[in-house]
Amino acid sequence: MKQTTSPETQTGRHLESVDTHRVEAVEDAAARAIARRAALRDRHAQNLTRLMEQRSDLRGVHPLADFVDDAVRWSA
Repeated sequence: MKQTTSPETQTGRHLESVDTHRVEAVEDAAARAIARRAALRDRHAQNLTRLMEQRSDLRGVHPLADFVDDAVRWSA
């Protein structure tokens, strides 16, 4: 049978310590990106609802816009 691992990898020498500062920086950047997306999504929904209130003739033009407008109204 062919050996698939070398003695060095079997001793755990291949494991290296992880830079915790870098991990935290990546996690912080991810959290900021998620918060930015949530704020953008809320702002778009608010603007769409405002537009649909001002322009009732737009109702029925785009099904997704109608859905978002209805969802925002039901959640209020």
